[in-house]
Amino acid sequence: MKVTVLATSCDKKDCPTIYKTDRDTLLVQGETPADHGLQIPAHETLVEIPLELLQKAIRDNVI
Repeated sequence: MKVTVLATSCDKKDCPTIYKTDRDTLLVQGETPADHGLQIPAHETLVEIPLELLQKAIRDNVI
């Protein structure tokens, strides 16, 4: 899978980031919250990212 950075919240590799794949999907890097109280299937996960990251991606016209 080819992955391209669309938007990130810093210049390091350990920050919340939105990626585009060559499958026309998005990958999201962020914190894994544990205190959500939701029932998530074993094959899925939740990722928490700052709202500002989505706003930046929209503002930069990458999503």
